[in-house]
Amino acid sequence: MSATEPLSILHVAAPGAVGGLESVVQSLAIGQSREGHRVLVALVVEPDQELNGLLTAFEAAPNVAVRVLRVPPRAYGQERRLIRDLCVAFQPDVVHTHGCRSDVVDAGIARALGLATVTTVHGSSRLGGITRLYELLEFALFRRFDAVVAVSRPLVHSLRRFGVAADRIHVIPNGWNGRVPGPDRHAARQTLGLPQNQFVIGWVGRLIPVKGADVFLEALGKITELPWSASILGDGVERQRLERMAATLRLQRRVTFHGQVDDAAALFPAFDVLVLSSRSEGTPLVLLEAIAAGVPVVATAVGGIPDVIGPSEGLSVAPDQSHALAQAIRTVQADPAGARQRAAAARIRLTAEFGLQQWLARYEEVYRNVRRGAARTQHPAAAATSRNGGRDHAS
Repeated sequence: MSATEPLSILHVAAPGAVGGLESVVQSLAIGQSREGHRVLVALVVEPDQELNGLLTAFEAAPNVAVRVLRVPPRAYGQERRLIRDLCVAFQPDVVHTHGCRSDVVDAGIARALGLATVTTVHGSSRLGGITRLYELLEFALFRRFDAVVAVSRPLVHSLRRFGVAADRIHVIPNGWNGRVPGPDRHAARQTLGLPQNQFVIGWVGRLIPVKGADVFLEALGKITELPWSASILGDGVERQRLERMAATLRLQRRVTFHGQVDDAAALFPAFDVLVLSSRSEGTPLVLLEAIAAGVPVVATAVGGIPDVIGPSEGLSVAPDQSHALAQAIRTVQADPAGARQRAAAARIRLTAEFGLQQWLARYEEVYRNVRRGAARTQHPAAAATSRNGGRDHAS
């Protein structure tokens, strides 16, 4: 296969609510199809799981085939059979798995068929219990992949510690999909039910400990002398605890929990500042989306965040430092001109270093390097490929 010949790429994911991982799958699959590659996305979901928000992105991408595999909880044998059937029928050059379940359950089937396997590591959720055990197993299995993509430089150390060979690790920060939300601040605030003439602080993400929404609330509790409203977009296991915390801090009238919001990036113009208070990160897409929207950013200096914004592009603080976070928010509110200047500089850097084409090209290079065409298992069903690029939602 020449360097310009199209690839056949199978993406496999077990999606939750639309977030960073799901957005990466969308952007990769749609971008690769537009580059002329043959792309199939397999989404492993439970029988009653809704996917409206996730599937919407593919509606405008007729060249991406989508297969929805509805599998009962823990029916891993059934799931592996379905993935095997897809691999045999589609005959991909590369199988790219995304997330813990797909890495642990599905990638082995592709390897057994002699197919090249790639995974993208976004980081750890740092949840406890069975989730922690699955993540430890996932990291232990990364050494079996032909290529492991880390979305930030700090993740490389973790991968090496788990025995992943250095020549299999590729650092590719997440890319910006090129989308810029409309500038209608009034409409965005109206949609979220926010006051039109007040300083609005935004926070977007999963409500889990690693994202540090509790640190955000602590910071807000230190600036109650200033006029502001805050919006928290997202849901998760910590929501009830965080709502109780907001009440304890007497912030319930100033902080709104909006829950999961589809296409949250379109509402970023509502914010005067976006705060990322994470304890650990990869390269968060919410950061790239806020920069694209021209929103000033205050973020913790963790993971790949310092590689996206420096002092001239945003304000950074150490994790778990609510005093420093509060002071950074004060700085944005006190000096809006300086905040806008940093936001403009961040947008220039975003376009230059994190554009879609550069991102897609780096993944394509990884795919071509790991492709093992001669080792692909041949099967009579291989002729039944999905070359029409149509949408195929199977249950």
